[in-house]
Amino acid sequence: MALKTVDYDERQHAVYAAGRAMPEATRAIWMRVFAEQLPSRRPLTIVDLGSGTGRLTPELAATFGGPVHGVEPSSKMRAIAEAAGPHPGVDYLAGDAAHIPLEADAADAVVMFFSFHHVPDRAAAAIEIARVLRPDGRVLIHGGFADRMPSRPVWWHQFFPRALEIELEMYPTTAAVADLFAPVGLRPLALVEAPAQIWLSMTVAVERLRLRSISTFEHLTEAEIAEGFANLDAAVAAGTLPAVASGVRDVLVLG
Repeated sequence: MALKTVDYDERQHAVYAAGRAMPEATRAIWMRVFAEQLPSRRPLTIVDLGSGTGRLTPELAATFGGPVHGVEPSSKMRAIAEAAGPHPGVDYLAGDAAHIPLEADAADAVVMFFSFHHVPDRAAAAIEIARVLRPDGRVLIHGGFADRMPSRPVWWHQFFPRALEIELEMYPTTAAVADLFAPVGLRPLALVEAPAQIWLSMTVAVERLRLRSISTFEHLTEAEIAEGFANLDAAVAAGTLPAVASGVRDVLVLG
C-alpha cells in the first residue's frame, strides 16, 4: 500500500520547529559538509528546497553569502520561518520541487535537507531543479536512502517495529535518485557521509521524539504509537538507552 501524503499544514507545522531543533554544532557540521561540495567563490545563490520552518536557511545565507531562497509548499511552515526573524539574505517563497518560482539558471546550488522523500512527482522535480540550476551548479540531497538504511540502525526504531518498514518505502534508493536525474543531465558526483549529532543528549532526544515531529509517525497507528512510547518509558526507567543519540548521515551530490 502506498504511503499517504503528509500534509504539514495539518499537524506537523505545530511541532516541527521544537521537535527538529538543531544544535549550533550540528548546523556547523552541515555547513562544512556543504562547503566541501560547493564552489569556493562567494556569494553563492542557493535554493533551500523544502525549507520548512527555516532551520538551515539563514545559516546557508550566512555561510555562502546569499541570497538563499527558501521554497516551501506548506504555508504554515513558511509563516513559522518568517516569524523566526528576517535575514537580509533570505526570502521564503511558496512553491514546491516541481514548481520553483525562480527564473532559469538562477541558482548555484539546490539543497534538499530531508525533503526529497516528500516530493510526489520526482521526475517533474528533477526537470525543474535542472531548469533553475546554473550549468556548473550542484544538487545536495540529504535524507534517508533505502539502500543505506539497513546498515544504519536508528535508536528509536526498536520501540516502533514498523518504523523501518515504513521508511524503506518512504525513502528512495541512491540508484533511483540517480536514474531520476540522469535524463536532465545531472549525475552523482559523491555520496558523502557526515558525522552528525542529532540531539544534545538522550533526555532531549526522548522529549523531542514525544512531539512526533518525524513524519514516520504519520504512518503509524495511534495504538502502535502508544505501545511504542510505553516501551520507551520502560527503557528510560531501566536506564538501557544509549548516552547520546548520534549517527552518520548521507548527502548525495549531483552535478
